[in-house]
Amino acid sequence: MADRIKDLICGMEIEATKAVKLTQDGLNYYFCSENCRQKFIKQSSTEKFVILGNKARYICPMHPEIEQDKSGECQKCGMDLEQKVVSSGEEDNKEVRLLARKFWIGLILAFPVFFLTLGEMVPVFNQKTVVASEFLRWLQFIFATPVVLWAGSIFFVKAWKSVLNKSLNMFTLIAVGVGAAYGFSAIAIIFPNIFPASLKQHGEIGLYFEAAAVITVLVLMGQLLEAKARNRTGQAIKALLGLAAKVAHRIRDGKEGDIAIDQIQKGDLLRVRPGEKVPLDGIIIEGKSAIDESMISGEPFAVVKIEGSRVIGATVNQTGTFLMRTEKIGAETLLSQIVQMVTDAQRSRAPIQKLADQISAYFVPAVFVCAAIAFIIWFIFGPSPVLAYALVSAISVLIIACPCALGLATPMSIMVGIGKGAQAGILIKNAEAIEKCEKVTHVLIDKTGTLTAGRPQVTVVTAVNGWDDKSLLSITASLEQNSEHPLARCVVDYAKEKKYELILADSFQSVTGGGVKGKVGGKSVLLGKQKFIKEHGISLSKDLEKKSDALQEKAETIVCVAVNGQMAGILGISDPIKKTTPDAIRALQKMGLKVVMLTGDNEKTAHAIAKELGINDVYAALEPKDKQEIIKRLRRGGAKVMMAGDGINDAPALAEAEVGVAMGTGTDVAIQSAGITLVKGDLNGIVKALRLSRGVMRNIRQNLFFAFIYNALGVPIAAGILYPFLGLLLNPMIAGAAMSFSSVSVIGNALRLRNIKL
Repeated sequence: MADRIKDLICGMEIEATKAVKLTQDGLNYYFCSENCRQKFIKQSSTEKFVILGNKARYICPMHPEIEQDKSGECQKCGMDLEQKVVSSGEEDNKEVRLLARKFWIGLILAFPVFFLTLGEMVPVFNQKTVVASEFLRWLQFIFATPVVLWAGSIFFVKAWKSVLNKSLNMFTLIAVGVGAAYGFSAIAIIFPNIFPASLKQHGEIGLYFEAAAVITVLVLMGQLLEAKARNRTGQAIKALLGLAAKVAHRIRDGKEGDIAIDQIQKGDLLRVRPGEKVPLDGIIIEGKSAIDESMISGEPFAVVKIEGSRVIGATVNQTGTFLMRTEKIGAETLLSQIVQMVTDAQRSRAPIQKLADQISAYFVPAVFVCAAIAFIIWFIFGPSPVLAYALVSAISVLIIACPCALGLATPMSIMVGIGKGAQAGILIKNAEAIEKCEKVTHVLIDKTGTLTAGRPQVTVVTAVNGWDDKSLLSITASLEQNSEHPLARCVVDYAKEKKYELILADSFQSVTGGGVKGKVGGKSVLLGKQKFIKEHGISLSKDLEKKSDALQEKAETIVCVAVNGQMAGILGISDPIKKTTPDAIRALQKMGLKVVMLTGDNEKTAHAIAKELGINDVYAALEPKDKQEIIKRLRRGGAKVMMAGDGINDAPALAEAEVGVAMGTGTDVAIQSAGITLVKGDLNGIVKALRLSRGVMRNIRQNLFFAFIYNALGVPIAAGILYPFLGLLLNPMIAGAAMSFSSVSVIGNALRLRNIKL
């Protein structure tokens, strides 16, 4: 009898010889069909973290310094820790599901308690005329108990941990307030005779089951909204994670087989077919295609890729099939780096958060003192029954003063703002960059690769003496393809882009510092500087010289072309200004910022570019240390400096500035040195980052106002300051609603940042 195996997916038993095989991590797995095999590959991939190579860490959304390698609760504030690296599984929704279940069950059970209490207060609904009063009181106890002790148990657990950790927090206040209301009422039901007659009204002790139950539900509602809000702020990250491919087609020993992404090694050859996602970062070694890179660049048009072109993981292959060699895996890939930057930034804290933390450190003990003072005053000077009034006042103070809104004011705005920035191609490394960005007074910008494209291009073609642009470029590129000079490569690439015909050149000769010469199609061709051409007895016409001088004034490099001893034309080569640069510069200036150009290029070129862009302050011919010194000097003068650059030479300046901005098209060193990275690599991203920063900081201040105003007004009212004048005493249930509303206000205000116009 043949050996039989059990399918890992569907459980079906089949003969081993007929099974579909998969090898992973050196182990063999067998399945009943290709369908089950594919399901296993996808399952084993999605259960792992998409940011491969990173271990899952859990961090507090309110206190990012609290971090551990397993789930749990914050030692300071009691909030549930969140995964620092987002998983693509179901764990993200665990907290939401738990809170939702407790909230809805608690709400259903709390409603009868509230209704029964309403019946006691409103004669029309007074149930005592129908049912015995004692039964109704026990009914309140029965319904309120699971609400407080089951649905609200998470608050008591967190409060107890706060006491053990000697870090009182909002859950301490909630547990004490709700516990006091429930405990007093439960004792009044179970042991009514222990209370003196002076505390009884109509022979009964007043109950606060409705306050305990409704407050628990209201706080649960606030916690549920907070959990959902935090999940929503992670949508930008989850959207990026969802872009990653799960399976790749690996070529090994001449055979092609499917493999999970996390099993791919550097150097592996992968085949990518039309419609599939590029598995990882690498380089094309065979074939060509058009690839949709909009998830990285934001550009809607597909990019043509040929042999030697680099491809980015998670981008979508559109037309052709190609073979690629894997160069980056796991956390090294661009997608993983983007996700990591966003997740780190969302859990970082702005300096303004320190203000809220300092206040919270004194706030909780102060609230207990206020509650104690209120209790004593009411107990000594209050009307009969004094204990009841004193208890209501103290409980109301504890509940309404819950500092959850204060703790959420900064983190919520930071999380939403950074998520919004990620969607707009603005990757913010830490929250401190957001706060400093708002105060920037000077924007210093590198020229090459930042203001300009960073790649020399043929920008002007002027043909004379019967030559046309096409023939002039064809003969020029045919000779230049033998040269290793960077400008020669520009000419050749431009001609190929235009699909002009290139032929082989003979007798090629390069003259250092002058140009090149040779024969193309039997014609003698000279290429180079004007001086090089004149040395060979060839002169430019007045019109051509005038044209050449005008181009040089614009910082164009001129290549003169002579054929058979006669001028054929000139080419203008330059590093063109990015199309988005002029509008971005004007926008920055309208925002009241001083724009300064820093460049290692020569004075003439720098001033030509600056003049075209309307930049008045220019520093040229700089070394990396010179840029850094300029920033130090400006900062000593009181300026708040933002530096934007893309090269390794910009890294020291980026690190020195208050806010460093790296182009996503630049070097890794520049990106690591900067606080903000612009994915698309154009200066409009700086304008958006500044607008985002100002919006986030304005939102944080609004949130702090909401948090402080509720506490500043709520505590005195809860303590009974209005009672002598208006006879008004705040019910603990209303206090709970006000406390929850403050959190809802902060959350709702922070979520408005999702709609900010950048």
